[in-house]
Amino acid sequence: MIWLYELCYFAGGAVLTNALPHLLRGLSGQPFQSPFASPPGVGLSSALVNVLWGFANLAGAYFLLGWVGSFEFKSIDMLALAAGGLAIGIFSARHFGQFHDSNLVRPS
Repeated sequence: MIWLYELCYFAGGAVLTNALPHLLRGLSGQPFQSPFASPPGVGLSSALVNVLWGFANLAGAYFLLGWVGSFEFKSIDMLALAAGGLAIGIFSARHFGQFHDSNLVRPS
């Protein structure tokens, strides 16, 4: 069942990458979208909520990478982590870019 470990490392990479924007915006005192906003993922949450959500994501990544199997940096495990981070990064850029990119050309 090694493929289950790789799936956990993929999810760990996604959760770790998701922690970054929440922590960066929260630590700089700026609001940002979170699952706790209204509507979820679209409305803005306070900086404090984003810091807490960012740290919750870090805790999830720690569990998925540190306690499931035996994660090794010099193996396919790292590729699974990177693929998860890239996947959530591309999704987030496309989804949240529509809210934050003022140079985005919108169809009329």
